[in-house]
Amino acid sequence: MEKFIYKQSAGITALSASITDFTYKRHSHQEYAMGVTLRGIQHFTMNGSLQLSHQNGVMLFNPEQAHDGMAHDRNGLDYVMLYIDPPLLLEAMGKKEIMRFAAPIVYDQQLKQRIIALAHSILNEKDEALCSERLVSLTDGLAETNLSTSYKADNGMLRAAKYMIHDNLETVLRLEEICEELGLSKFQFIRFFKMHTGISPYQYFLNCKLERAKRLIEKNRDIYSAVAECGFVDLTHLNKHFKSVYGTTAFEYMTHLG
Repeated sequence: MEKFIYKQSAGITALSASITDFTYKRHSHQEYAMGVTLRGIQHFTMNGSLQLSHQNGVMLFNPEQAHDGMAHDRNGLDYVMLYIDPPLLLEAMGKKEIMRFAAPIVYDQQLKQRIIALAHSILNEKDEALCSERLVSLTDGLAETNLSTSYKADNGMLRAAKYMIHDNLETVLRLEEICEELGLSKFQFIRFFKMHTGISPYQYFLNCKLERAKRLIEKNRDIYSAVAECGFVDLTHLNKHFKSVYGTTAFEYMTHLG
């Protein structure tokens, strides 16, 4: 049986999920994502390679790191995830430089317990102060061996492309305008973008629209304003794409948040 429960506290989103047949469409998050496989095997592809997180595996996703996700077999999968905005995580860690997880899966008992403790606090609607304290505890448990400051930043052309996409989320993707600005053909640009991000320009565009819609829903508790402001045709259109990335419809997501 598929189950997706989202809750928020202290600026962090927690997810408790159970899946059997559901498959996440390839996507990325603007946040850092950290989770624990509680039962079964989490199967996902990232950076062109297959990853398997077995029971007690800690999954670590960097912002904008494209991936999919599913249960590895018919036994299904239970897991929890935390989604933390980069500025919040860096503030809690006392860091100024962007940090990157060096490995997508680690088996670290202390880190596992701290992720589960924070997730359970949020999902069970404990006091925000307790959730913040457990975030600090979690960041203390992020061993330096799992983190790195040496990573390849976006090049100028990719930054410009992303800026133009983000600046026009309420309309259709203007591929020709972006290509003209960058001096690339349409097909050159598609290959360039996919090589650097792991997803196509249209997938990235749609992903950004969904991220914006999710944040508007969290802020306003109004799915119809999210439909209008993010340029979706109607609520059905938003729900279809929202479910493929978050496992739940926009309406269900809003309801879970309370």
